Amino acid sequence: MATFVVLTRLTPATVESPADLRKLERAVNDRIRKECPEVKWVANYAILGPYDYLDIFDAPDETAAAKVVMIIRSFGHATTETWTALPWERFERLIAA
Repeated sequence: MATFVVLTRLTPATVESPADLRKLERAVNDRIRKECPEVKWVANYAILGPYDYLDIFDAPDETAAAKVVMIIRSFGHATTETWTALPWERFERLIAA
């Protein structure tokens, strides 16, 4: 499994109330669970700064990760930035060689 980090920025017109935000979050998560059962969520954060959310998940490959990101974007309320992440232990083994 590979690890991916997704930064998400909501558009200003996304929600009118916190309840709307909760409904959107549930709808996105339900669809990802249904369509990407092989994806394992590691962490989710609401963050301050130019992005609203930071999500970390493991996926078998970049195709599965791209599907997750396309689902997020398909709701029409967000832009995303996606990175791959190498766990520190694997990185240490790589540089030790």
